[in-house]
Amino acid sequence: MQALMRAIYDVVDEVGTKTLAEGASFTSRTLLAQKANPDYESHNMNVPELHRIMKFTKDYRPLIAWADSFGFDLVARERPIPRPLLVALAAVSAECGDAARFIVDALADNHISQHEKAQGDKTIQEAIDALLALRESLKAA
Repeated sequence: MQALMRAIYDVVDEVGTKTLAEGASFTSRTLLAQKANPDYESHNMNVPELHRIMKFTKDYRPLIAWADSFGFDLVARERPIPRPLLVALAAVSAECGDAARFIVDALADNHISQHEKAQGDKTIQEAIDALLALRESLKAA
């Protein structure tokens, strides 16, 4: 929890309470400074406030620190551009078919070489990417 509080403090300190209070809709820069101060125990930042700070600053160190405290690594990802649902579904079918065909062909000699593993991994990743694009397309529909 200390790493999270430190990350919040660092973001607020670097951006400045005046800029952040205005940009992230805080009514008081003094209260913001108190909530961001890890040594000030009587005021705690709540989730919506932290959300506003990260949304305004685009600085996700607090989120990274919070995830790390639970044993997770936070990795940013680029969201695929939504497409028409049937187009996205067809892409998933094609990529999954490619992955299945690749594995069947690779198993023809009852041995998977290191090169085939690397190629198979790439083929499977393309299918995963197509599924992620389908997810975004569904959300946008």
